[in-house]
Amino acid sequence: MTQKNRLQGGQIDRDITLKFTFDGKQYEGHQGDTLASALLANDVRLMGRSFKYHRPRGPLTAGSEEPNAIVELRGGARQEPNTRATTAELYNGLMAKSQNRWPSLAFDAMAINDRFSNFLTAGFYYKTFMWPAAFWEKLYEPIIRKAAGLGSLSMKDDPDVYDKGYRHCDLLIIGAGPSGLMAALTAGRAGKEVILADEDFRMGGRLNSETLRIDEAPAADWAAQAVAELGTMRNVRLMPRTTVIGAFDHGIYGAVERVSDHLHTPDAGKPRQILWRIYAPKTILCAGATERPIAFENNDRPGIMLASAIRSYANRWAATPAKRIAIFTNNDDGHKTATDLHAHGVQIAAVVDTRADAPLNENYHVLRGAQVVDTKGRLGLTFAEVKQADGTMRTLECGALGVSGGWNPNVHLTCHQRGRPEWNEALAAFVPGGTLPPGMSVAGAANGDMSTHAALTTGAAAAKKALGLKGKAAKAPHAEDAPVTQTPFWYVEGCSRAWLDQQNDVTVKDVKLSHQEGFRSVEHLKRYTTLGMATDQGKTSNMGGLAIMAELAGKAIPEVGTTIFRPPYTPTAIGVMAGRMKGMEFHPTRLTPSHFWAKERGAVFVEVGNWLRAQWFPIEGETHWRESVDREVKATRNSVGVCDCTTLGKIDVQGTDAATFLNKVYCNGFAKLAVGKTRYGLMLREDGIAMDDGTAGRLAEDHFVVTTTTANAAKVYQHMEFVRQCLFPDMDAQLISTTEAWAQYAVAGPNSRKLLQKIVDPEFDISNDAFPFMACGNITVCGGLRARLFRISFSGELAFEIAVPSRYGDALMRKLMQEGKEFDVVPYGTEALGVMRIEKGHAAGNELNGTTTANNLGMGRMVSKAKDSIGSKLSERSGLNEDDALKQVGIKPVDPSKRITAGGHLMNADGPVDAKHDQGYVTSAAFSPTLNSMIGLGFLKDGGNRLGEKMRLVSPVTDLTVAVEIVSAHFVDPEGERVRA
Repeated sequence: MTQKNRLQGGQIDRDITLKFTFDGKQYEGHQGDTLASALLANDVRLMGRSFKYHRPRGPLTAGSEEPNAIVELRGGARQEPNTRATTAELYNGLMAKSQNRWPSLAFDAMAINDRFSNFLTAGFYYKTFMWPAAFWEKLYEPIIRKAAGLGSLSMKDDPDVYDKGYRHCDLLIIGAGPSGLMAALTAGRAGKEVILADEDFRMGGRLNSETLRIDEAPAADWAAQAVAELGTMRNVRLMPRTTVIGAFDHGIYGAVERVSDHLHTPDAGKPRQILWRIYAPKTILCAGATERPIAFENNDRPGIMLASAIRSYANRWAATPAKRIAIFTNNDDGHKTATDLHAHGVQIAAVVDTRADAPLNENYHVLRGAQVVDTKGRLGLTFAEVKQADGTMRTLECGALGVSGGWNPNVHLTCHQRGRPEWNEALAAFVPGGTLPPGMSVAGAANGDMSTHAALTTGAAAAKKALGLKGKAAKAPHAEDAPVTQTPFWYVEGCSRAWLDQQNDVTVKDVKLSHQEGFRSVEHLKRYTTLGMATDQGKTSNMGGLAIMAELAGKAIPEVGTTIFRPPYTPTAIGVMAGRMKGMEFHPTRLTPSHFWAKERGAVFVEVGNWLRAQWFPIEGETHWRESVDREVKATRNSVGVCDCTTLGKIDVQGTDAATFLNKVYCNGFAKLAVGKTRYGLMLREDGIAMDDGTAGRLAEDHFVVTTTTANAAKVYQHMEFVRQCLFPDMDAQLISTTEAWAQYAVAGPNSRKLLQKIVDPEFDISNDAFPFMACGNITVCGGLRARLFRISFSGELAFEIAVPSRYGDALMRKLMQEGKEFDVVPYGTEALGVMRIEKGHAAGNELNGTTTANNLGMGRMVSKAKDSIGSKLSERSGLNEDDALKQVGIKPVDPSKRITAGGHLMNADGPVDAKHDQGYVTSAAFSPTLNSMIGLGFLKDGGNRLGEKMRLVSPVTDLTVAVEIVSAHFVDPEGERVRA
């Protein structure tokens, strides 16, 4: 298989041949190629279609600023849309497809849009699809959505891994061209911690694309030698394939490293990409410059490229888009391309130079004062029409046309914190302004210093200044130092379809229309025409559009200004922003001490905040979760069950003022709580709304253990610390969260005491007389292991909660299950826990929902009048204590076979069903195997006086209407005899 347009030389490894496919056809390239360079070497110029008109397009550039050669890589779940062929490294087996075309790239039926371009001008979508209104949803919107977008998603889970990381340095250098390499050498030799990041896989920047010499050596060799020296420095970190996507606050930079994009599949255990957060007190931006095109009629055909890109393909990748090439330029840089191509044996049709005094060259013909006014070629360039200085026309036969309109410094990162660039008249371009991100300086072409010598010297000087290095700077290598001036030439007069933004099909005519219709602000121009809104963010189009708008408005370009540059600098995969945070790693997962035991038992787990808790424990023969939950509830109420409740927040409160402190935090009293006793406590917000509930056990005069709900553990701890530090800083009370320090299990059921007596050391009497309901104390178990025991119940049964240091949690669970065999002990999960708490009428997160008060919860009498506490005064507001205030009640269906739904609303038995007549709502619902019926908890207006009333439960969302009876919230053991047994 021959590569028709492969040249001699270059920086590719011809010993390694790589096979790849494009649109199903197989080609060959070499190690070091990009997809674009390999396709050009195989005489493939057509690589894509434009967004709106579906015009044929080939690569315009050779870098990340590419607007045209956008393809889909890979297949299956790894399919990656909207990838720039100019930056995609070639690897063996690479599979690429063109996109935004149907049925094929060569014949795209949607190209019919180009025939109707007069009706699809800028802003047409603001003026059409307006009538008839009924057509929008059924006709217009589906058509627009189908046509929108470029690539396609596989709709499968991405199998690759993405990661995030943090790095720190004394100096971050962005860009590894001549200025970046010189800055890194200066800082590295001084012993500073340096990170050198470059988006290319080969460091060296433009030096890899030029034939110039540095210190009498080829520029690419000097760059390779500099990179090799930096690689030997332990204080320098080289980061190729890394794009710095944004400059953020406090010296933080976001950088995406493409770790495995150049491989067929990532190596085992390796991520595809990493998003780095780099902390750098000083940064030097050495991002170089981007060549700008010239707009003329039909300047978008495949084969029309930036002159510097053609030079890069020839010098670095030994590829040419055609054997006969013309150049259209307004500066000397276009002649560099012609000279290099001629040296490679490429025939130069002519150099068309707009300047009347353009330099002549014996190796090719120069057309002074001429302009390219049109081109021909359906799927690729074949001819260029040239208007000569004397007005005569000349046709140039060529397969490619290199266009050079000057260079724009890459100022984007300097503007990410609202800085504005400044106009440089000599360059006819914007350069970095005076307001840069703190700690940033700019060197080389990015700062408007376009010669190689200037890039080298400014890079070294910037590093020396940024780091405060003393002494004389090292002599910069010898390199060309020709002055660079640019005479602006933005577009050819008289053209009607001259393309500015080639991806979004924005033309000179569109900019004129925007001006004509009053959209003259640069931000309005951008949105009206979509100029600069493509995946390249206007890197090759914005300047031309701004210049034309300035001309139409009769203003200078700096008066028109620029749009705001925003991160990311180049398109960035959403996957890398998420990193590993997907699926079970969406957030950190906390495991209970009994997790691995529960996993062995086949538990089904549920996420509760960050915790992973056992939801139920199915056994052989059970086919539905309700079977498992019902069994666990019955077994616990009939004998004994064990539940891991480690996730409840646990806060140690110690100090001589510990009781006084808790008296302020809880609305009920704790000052007189005896040592060895536990008390239920209700915590209010400052506005009197219930915040959380829990218990506080007094282990000593100056030591309490406070428990909180799982959901509010962190919030309550934060609240208590605020109270301690800000409201009562003089109190002797110290807090520490011990949630993870202690493994805690609820042992509930009539045989719970008998089970615990088998593991509690005999010197501790836990009989009802010695250890009554609400008792607590320090004990030992299993022959001396320290533990804590609390006689509290969330199930309504005789119950205890036993805690041991977390390291022994797994062993304790296994011990309990082993010793409980004679009692048919069962583990129960959060579902059974929830069922039993509803049966008992305990409030939980559904009831403590941020809108309820102690009065609503039926705990109004708990708010002590004898002391002051947070929220107690505001809880007395009349609006929170009206006669018909919501009160917590129990709800059961009149027909036990009917369903109760949490979120349903309570309505009178007769009358309208609307918000005005709403009487209350259901907060929690479950099937009670104890009562063999659905039951629920909820809030009802004046609920305490409406027990026994028949009402309707309605849920318009689920189309449910059920006759229910209002009952006490305490369905099981309302007198509390079981918990005191």
